[in-house]
Amino acid sequence: MNVIIGGIALILGWKWGDWRNWEKYYPTILFMIVGNFLYNILTYNYPMWLYKEHLLPNHTLIEMVHSFVVFPVVVLIFLPRFPEKNVPQKIGYVLRWVIIFVFVEWLMAKFNFFSYHNGWSIWWSALFNVGMFTLLRIHFKIPLLAWGISMFVVLFLMIFFKVPIDKMR
Repeated sequence: MNVIIGGIALILGWKWGDWRNWEKYYPTILFMIVGNFLYNILTYNYPMWLYKEHLLPNHTLIEMVHSFVVFPVVVLIFLPRFPEKNVPQKIGYVLRWVIIFVFVEWLMAKFNFFSYHNGWSIWWSALFNVGMFTLLRIHFKIPLLAWGISMFVVLFLMIFFKVPIDKMR
């Protein structure tokens, strides 16, 4: 399923991604990838969610598909079309992306390609996605602010979900 999602992402990215200006979005792509790797490192032995797959043999390879295929495409489609002036349009735009991500996650969970652990749920994913898409935009405009906010978000999530330090590698 994750290989299919990667393939669909490439098709959508080819059609709607702003590849001509990829260098403009590159720092935000890296920001998203680093955030994903940080999640995987901090929660390696205490995950909030896990992907399952029949084509890829392990979670690490699945995460690499997401980090190096899906996430760059998302940034290349999401940021260039972000509304500039109207706050309700900005909110609506972010919410459309959140709905898409939550729907795909729901489908994956329904067909047993995605599982929740340690108190995480689809509702937490929805809230997380609101923050993630908002932070992508903030990072694009004011990178240091996004990094600062991200540190607080990570700290909050680590404390709230009681991620044990001794379980980290």
